[in-house]
Amino acid sequence: MMEKKKENKKGTHSLEKALWVYGYEMLPPHQEDRMTAIRDLLARENGKAKRSAQSWTAHLVTEELATHVLIVSTNPEVDLQINRKLEADLRALGVSFHVTVPMSLRDGPELEPEDPQLGDS
Repeated sequence: MMEKKKENKKGTHSLEKALWVYGYEMLPPHQEDRMTAIRDLLARENGKAKRSAQSWTAHLVTEELATHVLIVSTNPEVDLQINRKLEADLRALGVSFHVTVPMSLRDGPELEPEDPQLGDS
């Protein structure tokens, strides 16, 4: 796991875990009711990760042109047990998908939470 030192607002250094984002894209898009099993799986896994203090979260996004499962994790590996569960469930539903390459969220300029660009639009 990659960690880097970051100076916080108090001027002290803290270790910060690198975060990675990747996703599953399903074309054509799938209706919400067809994705109930996937939404339930993600809710269970998000809960497990939170209870075990792991940095992993996923969200199902249904759009007009595609359906996505967006994942943020401290691990850039996409061959995790949860990924294998997700892929098995998608295959069982007969859903075609591809997985994006993990990208670090720390590569670009860091924005502070109070940055107005991060507010609701």
